[in-house]
Amino acid sequence: MRLPSDCEFLSLDIESKTGVHIGATTLKRLVGFAQDERSPHTTTLDAIARYLGYAHWDELSKIEDDGNSDFDASDDEVRSADLQAGVYVEITYLPDRKVRMQFLGDCRYRVVESQNSKLQVGDEVQIQNFVLHHPLFVQNVWRHGEPLGQFTAGRISGLSSVTVL
Repeated sequence: MRLPSDCEFLSLDIESKTGVHIGATTLKRLVGFAQDERSPHTTTLDAIARYLGYAHWDELSKIEDDGNSDFDASDDEVRSADLQAGVYVEITYLPDRKVRMQFLGDCRYRVVESQNSKLQVGDEVQIQNFVLHHPLFVQNVWRHGEPLGQFTAGRISGLSSVTVL
């Protein structure tokens, strides 16, 4: 969540996946974009937990209490630090986007194929990791050597696939 407006998208996505409406203002409060001392309702917390794949808030809280940090990567994650220069990573995301990149090293990739994406063949991008079903956050994009800034792909539904070729 980088911008308050991201809460609008998250609100819609939570409702589409759980059937429970959580207002954007409530989400802004929860993530710190709006100052408010009120505690969220249990139904709100349970809906967020279900959205994240847990049965209820207590189950999610237990993970926090037991520790939710780990040095091991998930099967759904590809870390740039674990790749060898020269390999290709292919991602897809909705509605029908596909990007294939060659890893250059040091978290940098060159786009070698792009279908229906704003990224173009030849763009260089800086990416820490790829996580299935999460948005792809590109720290920097360079086109013809010129910096374009940050880019987020799959903002609503995340990456549909991540494949190391």
